[in-house]
Amino acid sequence: MRKRLADMSKFPSVAIGANPLTTNLVEIGGVGLLIAEAGALLAQGNPELATSLFAVFVASTISSVAGFAFSALCGSLLFHLMGRPVEAVQVMVVCSIAMQLFGVTALWRSIDWHSLPIFLFGGVFGVPAGVYLLLHLESGAYRVVIGGLLIAYSGYLLLRRPSRAIRTGSVSDACAGFLGGLTGGLAGFPGAVVTIWCGLKGWDKARQRGVYQPFILGMQPMTLLAINLMRPSSSAATPLGLQMLVFIPAALLGAWFGLRIFNRLSDRQFNVAVNVLLIVSGIALIL
Repeated sequence: MRKRLADMSKFPSVAIGANPLTTNLVEIGGVGLLIAEAGALLAQGNPELATSLFAVFVASTISSVAGFAFSALCGSLLFHLMGRPVEAVQVMVVCSIAMQLFGVTALWRSIDWHSLPIFLFGGVFGVPAGVYLLLHLESGAYRVVIGGLLIAYSGYLLLRRPSRAIRTGSVSDACAGFLGGLTGGLAGFPGAVVTIWCGLKGWDKARQRGVYQPFILGMQPMTLLAINLMRPSSSAATPLGLQMLVFIPAALLGAWFGLRIFNRLSDRQFNVAVNVLLIVSGIALIL
């Protein structure tokens, strides 16, 4: 029992919003900035971007409760709101990286520095394989397969009775990291496999996020780099417009609210939230 309590003490809750006055000022100022940004975009004749701004905020808040699935949630909204899919992807990439940086900084004390490198090691080899498949497969049928598996497996986890945690070694963790890197390069979704794997190991909510959230952050720029290096030379890269940066405050504000909710969840509630987000992500991949 003492050993178990000692292990749990290594992974404290995310230290955010401890001071009520600071919390209130950040939230009031953030919401005010978000409204001001939306008003400025409307005044400039950009209702599409103003609506997309709130879509980013909503997706960021929901996904930050569990620490993943922003791209799946945001993409299902932005692809209907923004005229050009390329712009929507750019918004998701920029905001997702900003959110992960914020999240990893906030839970810095909870990062499992012993387990994380093993997952990252596997992911380094998985990303190029996933990007290769992305660039050479003729159809997006793999998205349906990945989405279907996420829905089926997460639904099973929600309905099954609680079971004992599995015990695995470094090789199994590296394989999970490889699959995470593979799905990251293939579908832009590196967190699903590692998230499921951390849950199966029976880790508490802080330790789970202390592995899969920095793992996601490490895989995202690696995926972008692999795509640019492995892309055929005839493919023209689309420049990133500066207007994409106006979405970062909305993403960070949503991440703040999401982490506030995360701190209030029990481990059981957190696991339910994770499985629900996995199901939603699977549906988004299929659609």
